[in-house]
Amino acid sequence: MIQTTFTDRAVMAELVAKMLWEIKAVHFNAAQPYKFASGMASPVYIDCRKLLSFPRVRSTVMDFASSIVLREAGFEQFDCVAGGETAGIPFAALLADRLSLPMIYVRKQPKGHGRNAQIEGNMPEGSRVLVIEDLTTAGGSMFKFIDAVRAAGGVVEHGIALFYYGIFDEGALRFADGKVKLHYIATWRDVLAVAKAQKLFDEKTLSEVEAFLDAPLAWSARHGGISSL
Repeated sequence: MIQTTFTDRAVMAELVAKMLWEIKAVHFNAAQPYKFASGMASPVYIDCRKLLSFPRVRSTVMDFASSIVLREAGFEQFDCVAGGETAGIPFAALLADRLSLPMIYVRKQPKGHGRNAQIEGNMPEGSRVLVIEDLTTAGGSMFKFIDAVRAAGGVVEHGIALFYYGIFDEGALRFADGKVKLHYIATWRDVLAVAKAQKLFDEKTLSEVEAFLDAPLAWSARHGGISSL
């Protein structure tokens, strides 16, 4: 049985942002920027994996995710849910359970022995697959999984991220060019709005974070990071 919580889109975003703050999954630090593997300097950091350790939060987030998929994609649009290695795997299992669908997972690359499989689980040719990740920045990692599913005979027209950066033009272009509709619950704008409303940081920090969200690569360059993706 599919259990969903049909809640206003803005309310879902605000509640997820509040939950992320409550479980300390998000961090602001403009004085000592975080450095990402890409080389980008950022005053913000998020760890969506922490959601898994808080059952009530986890359950609510997955209810929201299933609601968004059903409202924005439809009720009979998928044959299975695919999670990307590694963070997407547990969320794929949770969402597949909510949607009463089979679940598969996708390796970052073929495992190099045995069947040399990259797709684990049962995915018949032509299966309509919903790909899920815990978060996506500009879509690069999600498309590695989408491309693998397509190469194996699956059809991917939709992806969902629990959290979407929502600040890079490259992300919107990548999904448009790849013919994938991205669904998501919350963004950094939602997290910043809660931080402002609850006065979680001083004005200088909030201002620096907003400056980063408005022009992330310019902010990165000013703080010793890369200036282009």
